Amino acid sequence: MSVDPIKLGLLAAIMVAGVVMCVLWFRSRRTAPDARLPSGGEVLVGFGTEFFDTLGIGSFAPTTAIYKLFQMLPDELIPGTLIVGHTPGVLLQSLIFITSVAVAPTLLAGMVIAAAVGAWFGAGIVARLPRYAIQLGMGTALLVAGTVFAAVNLGLIPGGGVALNLGGWKLAVALAASLVLGALMTVGIGMYAPTMILLALLGVHPLSAFPIMMGACALLQPVAGVRFVTRSRFAFGPSLGLTIGGLVGVLLAAFVVKELPLAMLRWLVVVVVLYAALAMLRSVAQSATVSRRP
Repeated sequence: MSVDPIKLGLLAAIMVAGVVMCVLWFRSRRTAPDARLPSGGEVLVGFGTEFFDTLGIGSFAPTTAIYKLFQMLPDELIPGTLIVGHTPGVLLQSLIFITSVAVAPTLLAGMVIAAAVGAWFGAGIVARLPRYAIQLGMGTALLVAGTVFAAVNLGLIPGGGVALNLGGWKLAVALAASLVLGALMTVGIGMYAPTMILLALLGVHPLSAFPIMMGACALLQPVAGVRFVTRSRFAFGPSLGLTIGGLVGVLLAAFVVKELPLAMLRWLVVVVVLYAALAMLRSVAQSATVSRRP
């Protein structure tokens, strides 16, 4: 099957960005304080979250919830760990879906590039934020994610249309929103659900959202990941676990399972994510209380 030249160019840019980040990530093991092999639990987290990510659930909110629930790493290292560790999995997803799902190349490339630009600036800010600011941002992000998952289950979002392309004001809205969502990815707000809702509102075919959201994450994550790696604002072992388990999860979901009834899973995700959001915001409140004591 032939692939459009724009899609080929986009895939080439995605893979180059991924290789650059992975090389810097590999080199960082020399100075990383936790340069170790991941535990079985860390690999399992990667497998489960990337498996359901490939089916459209998203990986950032569930991974954050698991990390917070089991206190697997410091809160301030969670955004960078998500960005870095989930990058190889989403690179594989983008390769699979961009080459197999119909979508206008110009819409795909425009939204992917806009998201990457947003992520570059967003990561530069997040990598310098103090612990309490990251906790506040991620707690808020998890509340938003839980609300979105609940809305999906309750049928409160549109089902989408049949369009494979956008033009005029709709294209402008899509590009602007992609820029903002790319920036928000760096604080832990996953891009999958918001992108699916946005494109559905604009009348795009639901399946066409997959190569767009996966391509956007596949470019923006290594772009943002470079900043987190160079500033050592991620956890080496857990991020490696996300990658090892995640690659297996992507392949299993894409080529073996392909589709599951996900409504009950989304309700479970809602419960876990909201619990993690409250725990994160509680940590912020506790920190504020301690800082006010004489």
